[in-house]
Amino acid sequence: MSALGQPMANYAAARRAGDFVFVSGVVAVDPLRNAIVQSYDKLPPQAVEALRGLGYATGQMTVDLYEAPAVAQSWVVLERIRQLAAEHGGSMNDVVKLVQYFRDLRHYPFYNRVRGLFYTGEPPASTVVEVSRFMPGDGALIEVEATIYIPIRKTP
Repeated sequence: MSALGQPMANYAAARRAGDFVFVSGVVAVDPLRNAIVQSYDKLPPQAVEALRGLGYATGQMTVDLYEAPAVAQSWVVLERIRQLAAEHGGSMNDVVKLVQYFRDLRHYPFYNRVRGLFYTGEPPASTVVEVSRFMPGDGALIEVEATIYIPIRKTP
């Protein structure tokens, strides 16, 4: 299990209730520094390569400096949700609902493009909320909670 995106406070990252897994709000935490991810250099190489395919992680300082915090946080948050789904026997295709919180709605287009890397088919139902306060730190731009439907397999 990756520590990337682990809760910054004392609560469960996810909890199963019957056929549903409820994922707490996920923020992009770098566990080595216990700080919010702000740049591409905190991401694994395969993530940076995938983001380059979307036109991000350009290597141009002025562009990357502006886009990197929202783009990198988007990838970390969605990757952590993917990991939590996998830990419960599911995949991103089992995510039925996302509630996405943004410090500034201008970050939504970055997030939305990155989200496309995690969904090959139809994306889940979504709610988008702008919150100017109550994010877990000034550097946190995005927080996402998820509802995942993974039927419990009954043995005969």
